[in-house]
Amino acid sequence: MHAEAVNRARGRERSTKLAFVNGWRLRRGELIAIFLFWFALATFSAVNRLLDPRLSGLRFISPTAPILLGYLEAMLWAALTPAIFFVSAWAMRARTHVLVRAVGMLLAGLIITAVANGVLDFLRFEMFHMPRRRAAFITTMMSFRVSFLNQFFVYFAVLAAGFAREYSERDRHRRQEALQLQGQLAHARLEALRMQINPHFLFNTLHAISALVERDPAGVRRMIARLSDLLRYTLDTAAAEEVPLEQELGFVRRYVEIMNVRFQGKLDFRESIEPGLGGARVPSLILQPLVENALKHGVSSTHGDGRVMLAARRDGERLIISIEDDGPGPSEKPGEPGIGLSNTRERLRQMYGERADIALRTGSEGGTIAEVVLPYR
Repeated sequence: MHAEAVNRARGRERSTKLAFVNGWRLRRGELIAIFLFWFALATFSAVNRLLDPRLSGLRFISPTAPILLGYLEAMLWAALTPAIFFVSAWAMRARTHVLVRAVGMLLAGLIITAVANGVLDFLRFEMFHMPRRRAAFITTMMSFRVSFLNQFFVYFAVLAAGFAREYSERDRHRRQEALQLQGQLAHARLEALRMQINPHFLFNTLHAISALVERDPAGVRRMIARLSDLLRYTLDTAAAEEVPLEQELGFVRRYVEIMNVRFQGKLDFRESIEPGLGGARVPSLILQPLVENALKHGVSSTHGDGRVMLAARRDGERLIISIEDDGPGPSEKPGEPGIGLSNTRERLRQMYGERADIALRTGSEGGTIAEVVLPYR
């Protein structure tokens, strides 16, 4: 048990270190931004040096020496910027005492500043042959101190930019995590709605089969065979939020075959699908609850043959699907919608927001029309 606990602790430590190493790495866009910033600063500095009359008396190996020196100094700090950003990321993420982190930042600053100052002195005096002033020891030390402090201030300025980046990265990660959680929550809600629809559909179908066990055994056998096809379809599409319209229509047709046995051939089911819409994406199991609602509240309430029309058409960027029956029409009394209809409305809201809608209205010749509006994809 102790060994397992030690291994788990080491695993967490390794994962923490890996997350830290991967987390501070600069993206390509950030590297380009760093280069452009220092390049622009070097351009401004070089122009300023050329226009400064105090530089006219200095002896350089060429007139372009101040420009080259300015760009080389900027590129040096551009190369050191990722290392300084690493220091800021370490100071923000390390699980050590604040004093330890402060000392670490200070030591890192001294080392980076010493490197930058040494390289710049080499460039000034060895490559560009800037004149060295012969002065007293105290004057030389004061000049070195001023140069070192200037570079030290640059280090802290870049370090502050690194802290700003780290805060920005934290905020970006929080937003990403929030979006992921919202997506997972929406997916969980959709799955819960699907789990409600499937038992609801199965219960109603089995109830219809049980009503015909003694009256029509042959029809019951056909219904059971079709039901097995439907259950297989629901299992195959369990992980799919959207399916092609043609595939969803196939599911509805098999469902109507079962219901046609129940209605003893008195069900007239028709389709009017606009050409070219078979590949349009629709939520899986979106049509069956609406057809079931038309059969339950429409066809079952009529005397004689009942008619259900399923139509689909495209209207610009919208896909409009309607299920019309010739029943008595929507009830004028307000009430709670059924499980199938309410879950369908909730699924549409979760998946598409304001871009999708479902509405019930009275047809021009009576009956009820359930109309679903989806974004066409």
